[in-house]
Parts: sequence; structure tokens; C-alpha cells
Amino acid sequence: MTERKKPEELRSHRWYGVDDLRSFGHRSRAKQMGYAKEDWAGKPVIAILNTWSDINPCHSHFKVRVEEVKRGIWQAGGFPVEMPAISLSEPFQKPTTMLYRNLLAMEAEELLRSYPADGVVLMGGCDKTTPGLIMGALSMDIPAIYMPAGPMLRGFWNGAVLGSGSDSWKYWAELRAGNITQEDWEGVEDGIARTAGTCMTMGTAPTMMCAAEALGLTLPGAASIPAADSNHARMATACGRRIVDMVWEDLKPSDIVTEKAVENAITTVVAMGGSTNAVVHLVAMARRAGVDLNLDTFDAISRRTPFLANIRPSGKYIMEDFHYAGGIRALLAELGDLLHRDCMTANGRTLGDNLEGAHIVNDDVIRPQANALSKEGGLAILRGSLAPDGAVIKHSAADPKFWKHTGPAVVFKDYNDMARRIDDVNLNVTADSVLVLQSAGPKGGPGIPEWGMLPIPQKLLKEGVRDMVRISDARMSGTSYGTCVLHVAPESHVGGPLAFVQDGDLIELDVAERKLNLLISDAEMAKRKAAWTPPKEHYQRGYGAIFQNHITQADKGCDFDILEAGAPTPEPEIH
Repeated sequence: MTERKKPEELRSHRWYGVDDLRSFGHRSRAKQMGYAKEDWAGKPVIAILNTWSDINPCHSHFKVRVEEVKRGIWQAGGFPVEMPAISLSEPFQKPTTMLYRNLLAMEAEELLRSYPADGVVLMGGCDKTTPGLIMGALSMDIPAIYMPAGPMLRGFWNGAVLGSGSDSWKYWAELRAGNITQEDWEGVEDGIARTAGTCMTMGTAPTMMCAAEALGLTLPGAASIPAADSNHARMATACGRRIVDMVWEDLKPSDIVTEKAVENAITTVVAMGGSTNAVVHLVAMARRAGVDLNLDTFDAISRRTPFLANIRPSGKYIMEDFHYAGGIRALLAELGDLLHRDCMTANGRTLGDNLEGAHIVNDDVIRPQANALSKEGGLAILRGSLAPDGAVIKHSAADPKFWKHTGPAVVFKDYNDMARRIDDVNLNVTADSVLVLQSAGPKGGPGIPEWGMLPIPQKLLKEGVRDMVRISDARMSGTSYGTCVLHVAPESHVGGPLAFVQDGDLIELDVAERKLNLLISDAEMAKRKAAWTPPKEHYQRGYGAIFQNHITQADKGCDFDILEAGAPTPEPEIH
């Protein structure tokens, strides 16, 4: 059994327990807030990084949940300290929350370093909050547990179950095609998001919450509990209780997030048909933990992992169904020996121990391996002359007829160019064309926005076309679907091959062979490169300038180079 820390070994003891003038100030100011010495003396100080805000609907229940977390901390003999952190609201923040994921990671790390925190509860869920908080906690490396926001309940309209994001795209296409009315569209708007919580399709938020559990950073089963379920409130309190013991045990993220744990997370993501965004986030998280994760690992794991979760947009159910079909524990248990079951988790037990007794309740929602939706996982990594450093496709959500396709490019130089011309009746495009969007990567977007599910041209929608090959250096929402090739690296803004694609160029996509090629000669490519002028940078000052000067490419996780490497930052001196 691990020897437990003594009170004088707590990190917070340096603030509260020393007999000097500075500690006098810390103690007197705590008393100013109404606390007594008995509240903190000899107890772990537990930071609660709460990403609640009035403009984040996914976290609208966090005002209540934080009190439930505090209750658990008090119960276990800890001293809770709530610290607000930037919220990163996916629906509202522009140009993209991905521009600010690393800002949250920096804030989380520095909050934990600069204040007397012995451990931390990370309250997140909305897409970038999960990786941002975990990245910061990995770099700080004090005991940490992640409390996922949970998905919202199903949406409804006109007798149909609605799934966030996925049905937005679906019915928007039908509106543009003239198949539904404006009144119908407003009915979808009224019914698609009914409760607190994240997207309830297999978007980036549920994907990353489940990935966090597979990494070992949550309590067992926490990731799939719907936000409105009373079990979610009890889970929040249990997180508060558990983090106190994690401090005494000195169980840190570095003890949990190992190379094997990262492989478990990837296996889980591809078995769920998870979001393509998981690729860029898991690379960044792994590199913060000292694991040099590359894209080929995703592809190798996806090839050997069956696709089991029948959840939109790749399937027909939603996360509420997934949880009541057995939830994340049932999925992990069904994966069996495809997981490293000996990995340590936040509750002090191994992943294998935590899966004892877990089983599938509804085997159409969570498929047994013998009846998998596909023998392979939902993601593939493509390489070739158009993406020498890799690109990502969620082929489980694409029309199989496009898995092997060669077609002429229709090129948009940036998002605004695409928005102006996509519905032009004179646009030279057919169902066999390949739509290409440039200037949408980490630097070009900026922030690699979710523009990768390019809209089908209106004239093709009216002909019944609902999918076609689309290629960009952008990301796309995990709730999106279609034959969308994403994260093309290097991006066009820095002179990657995507920058040199022209209208009419033939592009080859072959998912089975993992190929993505621009079919022009080497001489023609060299000619285009020589004529290329680098675009102007978006920012001259502020955080944006920091972002563009330090952001890495998508295949490296889009982290800041100054955050993922270098000697550890020392503890602050207290004077």
C-alpha cells in the first residue's frame, strides 16, 4: 500500500502552515472570507477549476454541480477552493474555441501552480474544455480528477428524435433543397437542445469525455451519464470525495496517463466512431505527458479495433441511449483484450478492476464484437502528395461509394470565397467533383476552425446529392458527417501542398489504401511553389500573435511549442 502523505508534506502547507509573516497574511485573509483554522489546518486544499459561464449552455448546470463537488471534498476532510477558468463555449466563441484551447491549458496550469492547491477537480465537457483542462493538469502534475459535464437529453421535433449538430446539418440541407419549410426549420431549432449538457450525438464533447475515462482520469462510468440524470450529481460529489484521497496517496496524472493509457483512449475513440477532433487533442494531451504520439498509431489501432457504438452521426442512436445500454463501462468491457486493462485509474484501481460486472444491456446500441458495425474503427489516417504529414477522415460517417474516388478539384481560397460561390448556379461542379478549402488550418483559419464539412452546392442538393468528397486543412464538428478529409498537414497557410491545388486538378482518395494524392507532376508542383507568395499573418499583437508564433501543425496536436517541451517550471517561491 502506498504510504500516505503527512499534513506537513502538503503543498498548501507552504502557504498556510509556516510560522512567518507571509503565512500570517494567508491565514488572516482566509479568515476574512469566513473560514476558521479548523477548515484548512492539516487538510488538502482542493482547487475546483470550474468552466461555467452564462454563455456556455453545455455547462449551465455547473453552478449546482460545483456545490456538489464541494460537498464531497468537505465530507472527505478537504478544503475546497473554486477557481473560475475560461469557459470556451463551442456554440458562441469565434472564430473558434480551438484558438483558445491552449489559453485554457495555460490558465489551468498557472492557476494550480500559483495558488496553494494540493489537488484539483477539473470541471469540463464542452469540446475544448476537456483537453484544455487535462493538458494544464498534466503539465502541473498534482493529483487531478476530471468531472465530465455529461451529454444533454435527446431532442424532439414533429415525432422525430433529434441529435445535436447532426440533425442541424441534415435539416439545413433539406431547407436549402426546398424539402422543408421555414416553419419546420424553426421547429427543429426549438426542439434540438432541451436540457443542460453537451451534444448528445458522438460529437467531440462525448468523444473526449469518454477518452478521458479510458485514460483513467475519471471515476468509473462517469463519462456517459446524462447531465440531467441524478446519478450525475452523485458522481460530482464522489469526485470531491475521491480527490482528497488522491492527494494523500499522491496519485498524479503522470502515474495514470502512460503510453498504454493513451492507446486505451485511442481504442475507445475509434470503437465509438468518435470525433476526428480526438486525433488532434489526444496528440496534444499525450505529448504533455511525455508520450510521443503520432498519427500512425491512430491508424494501426483503428485497423484492429471493431466499430461498436451505434451512435449518430455514424449510427442511429444518441448518448442517452448509449448510457442506458450499459454506457462507457459496457463498451470498454466489450473491447476486452484490445485494452491494456492493467492501467491505473483515478480511483486507485486498474481499468480491468473497474470493468468487473459491466455488460451490454442493449446490443443494438452497443454492439458485441461478433456483430460489430464494422470490423475496423471509425477513423483513418491518409497520406500522400497532398498530405505528406497526414490527414484524417471519419469514414464511418461517409458514403462508402466515395471511399475510393478520383475527381476534379473545385477550389475555394478561404471560407469567405466558399460562402460567396458555393450556391452560384454557374459554379463548375458535379457530384464527382472534389471540394477543396484552403486557408483553414491552425495559422490560416486562424485556429483550425470547424469548416471542414463544406456545404453541398445548392444546385446539387436539388438533384438529390447529399455527400461528396471534401478536403481541407480545417477540422469539423464531431457531430458532422460525410466524406470530409480534414487536418491536411502541412496546412496551406505555411506552404503545404494544399496551397497549390487548382481548379480541375485530379485528386485521388483511397481510404482502404490510406492514400490522398494530388495528381500533378513534380515539375508542375515545383513551378507552383516557386510562384507562391506566403499570406499575411492575421495578428500583430496580443494572444493571437502568441498563437501564430508558437502553434504547431495538426499532426503535432496544435499545441504551443513553448508548452509541450522544455524543463519543468519550478514551484513558486513564497515571500
